[in-house]
Amino acid sequence: IFLRRKRKLRECMMGPKTKEHIREYLGASALAALINYPLWRVSAMGQSGFVVATTSGSTASSSAATLERIIAPYMYAFSPPYKGMAATILGMTWARAAIFFGSDIGKEIIMKSFPNTPESVAILLPPLTVSTAVQIVNMPLVRSTITLQNPQSDLPNIRSSMREIHRKYGLGGLWHGTSAGILKTVPKYCTAVYIKDFMERTLPMPTSDPDSATYRNECLVRSACKSVVAGIAGAALTNPLDVIRNEMFKTNQGLLDTVKCLHEKMGYNFMFRGMGKNLIAVSIPVASTIFFTDVLIQMTSAKKNVIILFSTVRLCTSGWKTKRATELIQLGAFSANSHDIIFDA
Repeated sequence: IFLRRKRKLRECMMGPKTKEHIREYLGASALAALINYPLWRVSAMGQSGFVVATTSGSTASSSAATLERIIAPYMYAFSPPYKGMAATILGMTWARAAIFFGSDIGKEIIMKSFPNTPESVAILLPPLTVSTAVQIVNMPLVRSTITLQNPQSDLPNIRSSMREIHRKYGLGGLWHGTSAGILKTVPKYCTAVYIKDFMERTLPMPTSDPDSATYRNECLVRSACKSVVAGIAGAALTNPLDVIRNEMFKTNQGLLDTVKCLHEKMGYNFMFRGMGKNLIAVSIPVASTIFFTDVLIQMTSAKKNVIILFSTVRLCTSGWKTKRATELIQLGAFSANSHDIIFDA
């Protein structure tokens, strides 16, 4: 009770103990994955070089035909059938929740157990470890879901996609592209987590009364700024590795052969293939996961504060002396409204 106001300040900075909020991490990751699934489809098709057939054909050069080719992937992505939708959302949910939850709790454990550890190490080591493990575990699902997004593919679902990959390339084929996936995923999340923590430290803290609606709005704006910068930074820096990984899925070539082939076809422009779609499809999920996590933690923390308040009111009515309640008020444990509640009780 005495630390109520300090706790609110920490909550705005994602300061409550991470282990208390695993449900919020999962909920935020699930919501972000569900909202951004169509954008992920667009990105997967763009970076893999998959082409959506248009009425004007792929060689027409008129402005209308060009516009149709630009819009076609988005129309396809937002239209049924949504192949592999459930598996994709579940895979994204547990993966992002594990990475962000593991990063935050890992930092807390390192700072507590090894207080002399440099802060940058405490920030980067957990996402480096967790995102590598997540990528390895998730790789068969990642490859099979991306394979399904080819508009020319007749495969109906994840199971058939995995069977087809296994039939053609054996069991190891399901993990083909793991090296490029790790090279892409690990820097992306390390960058996002580091920028998130950097923004957390540098953004100005809310100045309003912690009990006011203005304070909550300031916390949300602060979280939004932090989330957007972290998401964009992570997506922009790793786009070339996304292109390499998706090309490996499509051609089943090795890492070096894939890079060589892409360079021969497109020069260094391959690094920017699908960049626009990727900035939308990757930065938005990462940013929204960070933002939704902050929002859900603030919401659940507000409920806990209400429970603490009314538990204290019950204590006052069941024998606590008014003098003790007055001491609590003087220490700033309650607002003026809470003061009225206590003495009315």
